[in-house]
Amino acid sequence: MNIGETIRNYRLQKSMSQGDIEKRTGLLRCYLSRVENGHTIPSLDTLAKIASSMDIPLAQFFSDSAENGAAKAGPQLTEDEVRFLSQIRRYSPNLNDSDRKLVIAMVKKMAVGK
Repeated sequence: MNIGETIRNYRLQKSMSQGDIEKRTGLLRCYLSRVENGHTIPSLDTLAKIASSMDIPLAQFFSDSAENGAAKAGPQLTEDEVRFLSQIRRYSPNLNDSDRKLVIAMVKKMAVGK
């Protein structure tokens, strides 16, 4: 998933320019360009500002339909779920395959134990 590409797709669907996003968020157009071109990865707070400026829920950036910009039926993630998954994603590159399997097993066990 390329978050910058996803942002660009939604922005273009909304017929908005980077300047429009800049006016609504206070984020510089050059920063938005760097995000859309994959040179910078925005924080969740910044993503929330961008999503709000386009009148879409933050979680929509992380849905499967965000890849192609098409609306797709299915469960939408809450902002808490997006934050949780973002944290997992941030740390997962530092894990080896065995550790990843252990994390998944722990999550499964905790989910069943509720």
